[in-house]
Amino acid sequence: MTGEALPGPDGRLRCPWGLSTEDYVRYHDEEWGRPVHGDDALFERLCLEAFQSGLSWITILRRREGFRRAFAGFKIAAVAEFTDADKGRLLADTGIIRNRAKIDASIANARVLAGWAPGELDALIWSYAPDPASRPAPRTVADVPAVTPESTALSKTLKKAGLRFIGPTTAYALMQACGLVDDHLAGCAARGGGA
Repeated sequence: MTGEALPGPDGRLRCPWGLSTEDYVRYHDEEWGRPVHGDDALFERLCLEAFQSGLSWITILRRREGFRRAFAGFKIAAVAEFTDADKGRLLADTGIIRNRAKIDASIANARVLAGWAPGELDALIWSYAPDPASRPAPRTVADVPAVTPESTALSKTLKKAGLRFIGPTTAYALMQACGLVDDHLAGCAARGGGA
């Protein structure tokens, strides 16, 4: 495999990872790399990217609805109010990844973010979006970085603010998923927001 965009069953060119399962085809075509705004929506992505750490994204993607149910739709204000009983409920919930450190971090992060002004998380995250003109379209999977100076800086800023489980690699995955960068390959039909 060359790592370049490949044709799917419908003949459309896609990033190679976006062809491995039907779930990935849908996620690749409809979500990944599309701009995400809103504090609660970005909080959800922060949590899910943290839960993905050390796992395959498909594991999280297939449990996303379970996560949404378990974490009150990722409403920051609601998760910030979670109690020890809620932690126990989450640790027993087979619909999510039951990792105590990641559950604790999600709740702790919600408590920090609950003190922020509306729109502050959105503005902060998007302030780290690089100028698209400074980033050539990756031609192959090997051209896509795992960490960038912007993701490192975003991670440092979020950690300094008190957030946990958000290293530079997780921050870059968030930037990719939420459209701060467009890492669809040069030949991919979804590049630039195409579908």
